[in-house]
Amino acid sequence: MRADQVTKIYGEGGTRVVALDSVSAEFGRGQFTAIMGPSGSGKSTLMHCLAGLDSVSDGRVFVGETDLTTLDEKALTMLRRDRVGFVFQSFNLVPTLTALENIRLPLDLAGRDPDKGWLDTVIDTIGLRDRLNHRPSELSGGQQQRVACARAMASRPDVIFADEPTGNLDSRSSDEVLSFLRRSVDDTGQTIVMVTHEPSAASYADRALFLADGRLVDDLDKPTAELVFEKIKALDTTRRLDAPTDPGA
Repeated sequence: MRADQVTKIYGEGGTRVVALDSVSAEFGRGQFTAIMGPSGSGKSTLMHCLAGLDSVSDGRVFVGETDLTTLDEKALTMLRRDRVGFVFQSFNLVPTLTALENIRLPLDLAGRDPDKGWLDTVIDTIGLRDRLNHRPSELSGGQQQRVACARAMASRPDVIFADEPTGNLDSRSSDEVLSFLRRSVDDTGQTIVMVTHEPSAASYADRALFLADGRLVDDLDKPTAELVFEKIKALDTTRRLDAPTDPGA
C-alpha cells in the first residue's frame, strides 16, 4: 500500500490546521512499519487516512491497486471489512464471547466461513490454543490483546493497522503482543503498520517512519530502541527551538 502526496487539513481560516502536508510513503507487503513522531505530529491522522477511516484533503491512498480516494462510503466500508484489520489500544473484545468467538466475530458478522487452515495458523501464532474457550475476563491483558490481534488477522487482510497496541499493557504483556506481531509478519507474511510513541515497540519493526508537524522527516531501516529514542529526542528539541516565544513569559 502507499500514500501519494497526502494532505489533510482541518478547519478553515483562523482555525485551519494542516495535519498532514504532502506525505508520500510506501508500505511493502510482508513488512512491519512503525509510524512515530512527537505528539501532534500527524501519525494517527496518517494511519486513519491510510485505513480509510478519514478522507484526505489532497493526494491519494492505495491499498493494493485500489485508490481509496475514488471510493464511496459503502465501498470504503466493504474494503475496511474485507481487506483491512484493526488493533486498538483498548482491546474491544466482547466480554460474553470466548476468545475463539471473538476471533471469529468479524467473519461471522460478514456471514463468511473462515479458512480453517488460516484460522489454525493464526491461533498457533498467538500461542493461545489452550485458552480459546476462556472469556476476556479470564485472560491477562497481554492475552486479550493477542486475541484482538488474531481477530484482526482472521479475515487475512491486506494490511493490519495497530494504533498504540501496547499503550494499556505492562512491559511483559507488551513484549508478548509485539513478539506476536513480529511473528505474524515473519511466519505468515502479514503487512502491519503500527502507530507508537515507544522506542522499544518500534524496535520490533522492519522500519520506522518519523513525522513532525505533518511532514515525513525521516525513514529508518532496522530501528533499534536507542536510535529511535535519539531521533525522537532530536525532533522534540527542534520543535521546541522552532516554537514562537511569548514575549510576556
